[in-house]
Amino acid sequence: MGGFARYREYDALGIAKLIRDREVTAGEVLEAAIGAAEALNPHVNALSQKLYDLRFASASQVSPSAPFAGVPFLLKDVSATLKDTRTTQGSRFFADAPPATSDTTLVERFKQAGVIIFGKTTTPELGLAPSTETSLTGATRNPWSLSLTAGGSSGGAAAAVAAGIVPIAHGSDGGGSIRIPASCCGLFGLKPTRARTPSGPLVGEGWGGLSVGHVLSRSVRDSAAMLDATEGPADGDPYQVQPPDIGSRKRSFREIGMN
Repeated sequence: MGGFARYREYDALGIAKLIRDREVTAGEVLEAAIGAAEALNPHVNALSQKLYDLRFASASQVSPSAPFAGVPFLLKDVSATLKDTRTTQGSRFFADAPPATSDTTLVERFKQAGVIIFGKTTTPELGLAPSTETSLTGATRNPWSLSLTAGGSSGGAAAAVAAGIVPIAHGSDGGGSIRIPASCCGLFGLKPTRARTPSGPLVGEGWGGLSVGHVLSRSVRDSAAMLDATEGPADGDPYQVQPPDIGSRKRSFREIGMN
């Protein structure tokens, strides 16, 4: 686990606070995450792509003010694009697709929230099944029992979070693709209202508004704080939803996480 032996004991906001308080560096946390990935992924098969070499530079540029400053993070290998990396969609047809030339808006907001993206997670082909087994990546297994499914389509994300590779990971949900794997793996998985998080800039909506992007997490506060950080309209969105009335809360989720 590198220089941070207690890495798997914390949720994402807890790790960010340790980095903010200078009890551990973002680089040490990233080394711990990669160590966990190397030790655990051979058993659960949650990662479709390892992007280790690209991410150490990002770890040295973390803004301490970001709510998830320095937190290791994984992207689901469908829909969300990360500049200079390919998105396989869980399909052999796209296995050699050209690298993306830009980030999707949601990925930009993840980065602004401070996470360090160091890999991508497995998904059924095109994200169209409630379990995660493909001829491209093989079967993704449930960390609680390797004989069981991790669910789908965000099965790799769920397996990675439940196993302790990362405390929080990107997922997307049209017909249960965050909620099913969260249930299978004992995690918290929220499907936001359509248009709460952006789908652009290349598409205006997914599945006629049914498919939305968010995260799977071990704690409720991580999911809430990430939604605070990423929600809101973007240029080109076909429609918008009413902003949440943050002022009516006694304390925002982000404040809870920062204390």
